[in-house]
Amino acid sequence: MSTIQPVITTAAPDAVIGFYTEMFGAEQVFRVPEEGPLFYLGLRIGDSDLGVVVKDEAGGEGAPRILLSVEVDDVAEALGRVTALGGSVSGGPNDMPWGQRVGHIKDPDGNPVNLTQPIPVP
Repeated sequence: MSTIQPVITTAAPDAVIGFYTEMFGAEQVFRVPEEGPLFYLGLRIGDSDLGVVVKDEAGGEGAPRILLSVEVDDVAEALGRVTALGGSVSGGPNDMPWGQRVGHIKDPDGNPVNLTQPIPVP
C-alpha cells in the first residue's frame, strides 16, 4: 500500500475500472466487500496504487471527484493538528471493517483528504 494514494469517486465504476485496466494495465489488488455490490476497488498500476470508490451520485459540477488518502501513524493525533494548519475536519476517526482507522479532512483549499491508519481486522 502506498503512503499517499489517489482515490477516484464514480457513479460509473465499470467504465472507470475498464479505462485504467485497458489504458495502463491496472490490476485489482483489493476489493470491499469481497462479494456483492462494489464499494471500493484497489488497483495497482506499476508500483503505484489507485483507489476507486463507488458512489451512486459522484457529485454535480464542481464537486470533488478525486481525493487523497494519506497513511499516518495516528489518525486521532493527526486530526488534532488539522485546524491549526488551516484545514478542517469533516469526520472521524472511525474504525472500518477492512482494517483501517479513517479520518476525513479538507486541506486549506477545500480538497478532500482521508487520513488512514492500519488497525487489526476484528
